[in-house]
Amino acid sequence: MNREEIVDRILEEVVIAVVRVENPDKLLSIVQAIYSGGITVIEITMTIPNAFQMIRKLDLEFNGNILIGVGSVLTAKDAELAIKAGAKYVVSPILDTEIINIAHKYDVPAIPGCFTPTEIYNAYKEGADLIKIFPANITGKEFIKAVKVPIPNLKLIPTGGVSLTNVKDWLEAGASAVGIGSSLLDKQAIRNNNYEKLKYNAEVVMNGLNKRVKNYE
Repeated sequence: MNREEIVDRILEEVVIAVVRVENPDKLLSIVQAIYSGGITVIEITMTIPNAFQMIRKLDLEFNGNILIGVGSVLTAKDAELAIKAGAKYVVSPILDTEIINIAHKYDVPAIPGCFTPTEIYNAYKEGADLIKIFPANITGKEFIKAVKVPIPNLKLIPTGGVSLTNVKDWLEAGASAVGIGSSLLDKQAIRNNNYEKLKYNAEVVMNGLNKRVKNYE
């Protein structure tokens, strides 16, 4: 897929699962669970130990059935290494034009993180394919609605403050997609290896969008 096709898939699927775990040995089971629950766009954060190896492993394991991206990217070098490992999009908590440029060099979407209207506009001007609003639990839904009034072409992805049941609320406020992490990836369930709980959480999210949950198992 080229950059435009990847963006289209993210916008079509709506939900990005942001995976941040301490134990990389559990990563495959976690991803399989949320994939089985119907979420197919998955962001592997750089805070996971051996993140590049994990991205490569998941890319091979799922053979294109999930859209794997890299998150929490702070440098252009890490972005490049992640793309070479198989990441199909690059998400950052900050706005760094070097990260945008390196992603575009490899025909991969760049999704920088922004918090203010000025940062959002600068990201838009620098060619960001999508813009992450972070932390969205601080800005709130009304911020999304307000900032799109003067700049209606923005494609915003709030991350932080997205729960299992409020995705539609964010979309109605003007979000193009959402990033969901902690509410989806129940820490106690992960500690107890209760992957059925993670699958159930993913199903709740997708059912809330009136999307049919597919059985991928």
